[in-house]
Amino acid sequence: MSLISAILQQVNIEEKVKNAPDSAYEIGVFIGSFLPFLILVIIAYALYRYNKNNQNTD
Repeated sequence: MSLISAILQQVNIEEKVKNAPDSAYEIGVFIGSFLPFLILVIIAYALYRYNKNNQNTD
């Protein structure tokens, strides 16, 4: 269910940056937009390392 809601949400970063009160807000929007992607990459790498290490012990 959360996947469907995540897909349906459309975050318009350009609109947020245009209406930003200062540059700190722009930096926060930039970091916030890439943070979920970064977390997914870290999880994928951790799973890769875990499976690679288990495969070598067999």
